[in-house]
Amino acid sequence: MKNKAPLHIKTISEFHKLRGLPKPEHPLISVVDYELIKYDQNRHPDSWSLDFYCISLKRTTNAKIKYGQQQYDFDNGVLFFMAPGQVFRITHEAGLVPEHTGWILLIHPDFFWNTALAKAIKKFEFFDYCVNEALFLSGREEEILNNIIQNIVREYHSNIDEFSQDIVATQIETLLNYSQRYYRRITPVKFRQSFN
Repeated sequence: MKNKAPLHIKTISEFHKLRGLPKPEHPLISVVDYELIKYDQNRHPDSWSLDFYCISLKRTTNAKIKYGQQQYDFDNGVLFFMAPGQVFRITHEAGLVPEHTGWILLIHPDFFWNTALAKAIKKFEFFDYCVNEALFLSGREEEILNNIIQNIVREYHSNIDEFSQDIVATQIETLLNYSQRYYRRITPVKFRQSFN
């Protein structure tokens, strides 16, 4: 599948199926543990475009990720953001299967309907291609974000009721606000570019 047009993934369910994961519990939001993703180099495309937001805290070995026009090394853990419609490409070292740890939060824009985050999400600049700065987290910062993700997981595993959407959207906004704080508090370290 190399050198072909990016695979356009329209739904979170489609993403789950492609990556060998069980069907998501909610059609508009999912938290995925990287260690559960099944990878088959012969079946999976190396270039993707998603119709939903992707927030990822990951460590990767044996792979580089191309986002926009830049190629980045994710050997160290970083927080990574993608908006709907953006394209990313994964390249692998010959014969090696990439190894990932961390989590992915997938959110369809429809999830934000009738929430304050529907408009507020546009203020978070780190969803833009133009931002080519890695957000490396301290252990404490990573723990804070992991706790927020666990709150989201607990809520969508609970019985869904009229409060669920607002509770999860509030948790997502908290995660984004902490991310904004971390971007502004430190002088971000530029991604190490790979020139292979």
